[in-house]
Amino acid sequence: MRVPPEEFEALVEQALEGLPEELAELLENVAVMVEEEPDPEDLEALEMAPDEELFGLYQGVPLAERDSFYQAAMPDRVIIYRGPILRYCDNRRQVIREVRDTVVHELGHHFGLDEDDMPY
Repeated sequence: MRVPPEEFEALVEQALEGLPEELAELLENVAVMVEEEPDPEDLEALEMAPDEELFGLYQGVPLAERDSFYQAAMPDRVIIYRGPILRYCDNRRQVIREVRDTVVHELGHHFGLDEDDMPY
């Protein structure tokens, strides 16, 4: 599937704009970024098999784990990986859905949800 980088980034923006307002308000100090491919070191740290694809990654401290002493020097990061999503999807509709699902999934980690608690 071919989706130019700028169009892919626009899909990520659309996914963020589509969040419910009560969630969007809690995304202070969270940077959502698009990268082409995951870092091999991240794949190794996640113990992923060579044939597995990583669509997104949350880097930070979930809201539920922060205490009154928590001070963020750097924003939490959500990274959406363009290459793996495009390899997985067969058409534009699937890309739009997978981008949305991945953005929501990774932001779920920011809110402290485990894999089993995710809406997608």
